[in-house]
Amino acid sequence: MNLEGRLIGNRYEILEKIGNGGMATVYKAQDTILKRFVAVKILREEFTTDDEFIRRFNTEAQSAASLTHPNIVSIYDVGTEDNIYYIVMELIQGKTLKEIIDEDGVLPWKWSLDIATQIASALEVAHKNDIVHRDIKPHNIIITEDGVAKVTDFGIAKAVSNSTITAFGTTIGSVHYFSPEHARGGYTDAKSDLYSLGVVMYEMLTGRVPFDADTPVSIALKHMQEKPIEPIKLNPSIPYSVNKIIMKAMEKDLNLRYQSATEMLKDLNMALKNPDGDFVKTASNEMAYTQRIDTIPEEALNREDNGKEKKKKGFFAKHPAAKIVLIILLIIAIPLIGFFGAQAILNAGRTSDIALPNFVEMTREEAEAKAEESKLKLEIEEAYNSDVEEGKIASQDPAYMEGYTVKEGSTIKVVVSKGENIKEVPKVTGLTKDEVTQEIEKAELKAEFIEEASSKVEAGIVIRQEPEDGEKLNAGETVKVYVSTGTKQITMEHVIGKTESDAKKTLTDLGFEVNVVYEEDTSKDDGVVLKQSLDVGKTVDEGTKVTITVNQVAETKKVGVTINVLKITGGYTEPAEEETSTESPTVSITVNGETRTGIDKNADAYTGITLSGKEGQNLTVSLTIKDSGTGDVIYSTSKDVKVGTDTTVTFE
Repeated sequence: MNLEGRLIGNRYEILEKIGNGGMATVYKAQDTILKRFVAVKILREEFTTDDEFIRRFNTEAQSAASLTHPNIVSIYDVGTEDNIYYIVMELIQGKTLKEIIDEDGVLPWKWSLDIATQIASALEVAHKNDIVHRDIKPHNIIITEDGVAKVTDFGIAKAVSNSTITAFGTTIGSVHYFSPEHARGGYTDAKSDLYSLGVVMYEMLTGRVPFDADTPVSIALKHMQEKPIEPIKLNPSIPYSVNKIIMKAMEKDLNLRYQSATEMLKDLNMALKNPDGDFVKTASNEMAYTQRIDTIPEEALNREDNGKEKKKKGFFAKHPAAKIVLIILLIIAIPLIGFFGAQAILNAGRTSDIALPNFVEMTREEAEAKAEESKLKLEIEEAYNSDVEEGKIASQDPAYMEGYTVKEGSTIKVVVSKGENIKEVPKVTGLTKDEVTQEIEKAELKAEFIEEASSKVEAGIVIRQEPEDGEKLNAGETVKVYVSTGTKQITMEHVIGKTESDAKKTLTDLGFEVNVVYEEDTSKDDGVVLKQSLDVGKTVDEGTKVTITVNQVAETKKVGVTINVLKITGGYTEPAEEETSTESPTVSITVNGETRTGIDKNADAYTGITLSGKEGQNLTVSLTIKDSGTGDVIYSTSKDVKVGTDTTVTFE
């Protein structure tokens, strides 16, 4: 869905898309009333069909809009229009913390601590307003050009989590930054945000996340089961106190973690003053249970039972060893009684862990019976599904995974298949875009509009569709609709004097079909365009054929010529002796206008001749024999030699 150029809420003009997320698309817009630029976040279509989600989204987004803090991106407005749910917020000029980490790798510890302090300050305000972020990660932290950290996406993450964040494979967010309770689909609170902040600090100071693997499930299991490598081992320049802060923030046990953003802020500020100090307090959960014990009234302490007291004194007076044994037994018994008593109290309030059943492919009745047997609750929805038989469970949330457990009484969301919902593709060829939208929506299908130039179909009218009308699709599938943009007009440019390749590229890029012919002009450079069939500036339809004439000058070649002199003299009959001159006849050869004389008629051949010309051209070689006395021509002949290869000319 492209909203560029649209006016949302009769106020916000969408200018351009500036970001995409798993849940929403972010656009830059202008507030036409206050004349300022804002960011408008539009929810993706898959979230707009869930009424419960929309209700929670509006509630949480409005709550987040009440947050005012220099380190929180301000939310200005929340609204809906034509099934478009949007949030208008402050437009920040800067980079995300993730972009900075990717560019710089490991960040300086003081800068990292400063950023973490700003994030914790933002979380402190949010948590005091009962808003939990649930998706703290470097991607949601924007660092302005002034170095101010801004936390974005407040309220949205919580709204999503209430509806959909519960299990592996379906959790919205980034598993690299999940708290263990978030990863297992359990209850998340303010301490979950502090765990994620610990992961962000870990990445800033080491250049890597604490847990990574090939699949999201594997990463989530590491969050729940494995202890991270201490960041100081990966980056020895990290101060001792900063390392302790990160490790405390990332404790898997909620009771051992920072209990509030305020508590974490205190340690972060102290670390800036005393980076190597040992002030980070780590709690212990080893057999230490806090109990409420009634005070003993003073009168009870003063009250004595004289009879019993006398008996006790008499007994211990007679048996002094018994007194020592009793004291030892009391020393041993009191801690044991306290421990097991506390265990009994805690266990009484705990719920059991239940192995999560695999409800997929069960019938509704089977799933309900299994849930009752497992002491779980089912939240049932229905949806069309062409892959799963009608009446059977198509999916569940949390998704089934071997060994995965949930608390007794947990609610499992299941989707029951309504079977196939086959729809017939309507005919939309020849319709306008608005008419197509109505027809496609009426058929419970989706339309994907693709623009295409056409000289035959008017702009804005559908040229063709895929698949054709009458074919069957499942409800919700997509029909590709090709809409005419009309005939595109292109203008002829000047290409005379350009090389053939440059001219062809210029014209092809404009949209012309190029035809090339060749002719020779020795006054121009070889390979340049001599003529073009369309005048410069002429406007024609895209795809029009244009002819360019390219200069092609033939290459000059040289050929060596060998004259067979013996054959020459052999073809000449000398006159009778009485008529013979006292001097030998003169043999001369004219090659390409150059005459050579003094040729020895008794030699085998004459070779010093080179002809030059264009390949394939015929040049003439002439032979003349004259009487040396009178100068009369006795014999004359000529031969044509083709330029291209060396040759031997024989006159007979």
